[in-house]
Amino acid sequence: MKLRTWIAMALAYLVPGAGHLYLGRRERGIAYFCIVVFMFAIGLTVDGDLYAVTRTGGSLLRLLAAFGSMGAGLLYWIADFRGVTGDITSITYEHGTAFVITAGLMNLLLVLDAFDIAEGRKQ
Repeated sequence: MKLRTWIAMALAYLVPGAGHLYLGRRERGIAYFCIVVFMFAIGLTVDGDLYAVTRTGGSLLRLLAAFGSMGAGLLYWIADFRGVTGDITSITYEHGTAFVITAGLMNLLLVLDAFDIAEGRKQ
């Protein structure tokens, strides 16, 4: 893999759409940034929660949800650092958490998309 590919993938993970901007796909990068940030923000606004990997363990589904949430890159790490937690008693808790996980998973797909573009497999 080329250095360009590694940089694009790292940027794409850290900031949604940044890998596409780096690769010269300006419109895609801006659109992807807006979509992922909007979904993540909506998720937290409606009392969604950030799953985290805990030392006490947990189920496999919690672990997968944690990796999905972490896929949002810096958005996740900033929210986690600030101690953002959802209100489990809220009627929108499950929907908000689903939005957060979906934003992370979408960003992980964008990392793969940046990889394909950087390697010349996709326009």
